[in-house]
Amino acid sequence: MSTHHPIAIIGGGLGGLTAARVLHVNGIQAAIFELEASAAARTQGGMLDIHEENGQKALRAAGLYEGFLKIVHEGGQEMRLVGPDATVHVSEKDDGTGGRPEVDRGDLRDLLLNSLPDGTIHWGSKVTGARTLGDGRHEVTFADGSAITTDLLIGADGAWSRVRPLLSDATPAYTGISFAETDLYDADARHPRSAAVIGGGFFISLGGRRGFLAHRETDGSLHVYAALKADEGWLDTIDFTDPAFARTAVLAHFEDWHEDLRALVADADTITPRRIHALPVGHRWERIAGVTLLGDAAHVMSPFAGEGANLAMFDGAELAEALAAHPGDTEAALTAYEQALFPRSEASAAESAASQETMFGDRGLERMIEFFTSGPAAE
Repeated sequence: MSTHHPIAIIGGGLGGLTAARVLHVNGIQAAIFELEASAAARTQGGMLDIHEENGQKALRAAGLYEGFLKIVHEGGQEMRLVGPDATVHVSEKDDGTGGRPEVDRGDLRDLLLNSLPDGTIHWGSKVTGARTLGDGRHEVTFADGSAITTDLLIGADGAWSRVRPLLSDATPAYTGISFAETDLYDADARHPRSAAVIGGGFFISLGGRRGFLAHRETDGSLHVYAALKADEGWLDTIDFTDPAFARTAVLAHFEDWHEDLRALVADADTITPRRIHALPVGHRWERIAGVTLLGDAAHVMSPFAGEGANLAMFDGAELAEALAAHPGDTEAALTAYEQALFPRSEASAAESAASQETMFGDRGLERMIEFFTSGPAAE
């Protein structure tokens, strides 16, 4: 037995939520099907810088810009770039005039969740498959044996999308960069040395095709990525169920780095492996009736241009506004949306890939110093 929904959004991340919210603002109802069991199923974590040209535009379209301003992390646009010896090469204060204010991902998600009508999100909906029924209609099946049909299927279900195979054979490939992700909780009290190193916002340390990328979170913790250019199987050689062993194994690649930087792993309260994957730059598909993609499902890329969440939200808003602008003509809306989506996502994916090569190349630190002190033209 299946239930029919005119518009079904698979995935309740920032992109899917934005799409549903902007549709709602325009008087169009959509249903979201989300894998997680509830809004509180896991900590979202992570800081996001929300850009004027896309993420903030999406929030304005959603009628949530004022609410967004209330959750901005004051001081979060502060930035430091340091070398392996902990020498600070670039230090920028947050004077409140930057165009990329920082927010906590969980706070932003809550802002979107709380803006949707009750019942919009169907929690605990693990998709097992999707198939075309013809005439632009699709069926989606779930792990609990239930199914839905829909006139418009929107894949907002991330890098390993179950919807993407309806449109494309492409799958994300390993980019050559692996992370060991760590958290240091209650940093000012429990990890003062690390708190002093990171400062109040974003932190980068690079050298020898390695580095540390970190943020100070709104809850007072430090969120750190120890990044390495490594073989795809490197993380499999480390037992991350043994945190002490994992910390030692990761730090073996940073033996010549300053102890204040090594402490970002050595003193960590958590440590988690993470490989960085990306779809091919310029990923696109032929128009197929009744289905499209947004966010990472459409264009997952490395995080080194900071565009992932911003693009997902912008995609969601653009798709919703296209549907509102073409009432009764879904295909015209999807055509218009995708014609703008493809070049936009290709440009950002190319930027992300180039930034990765810059940061983790032979002169990563020097090139990033040039970038921040001379501007993009230095590239």
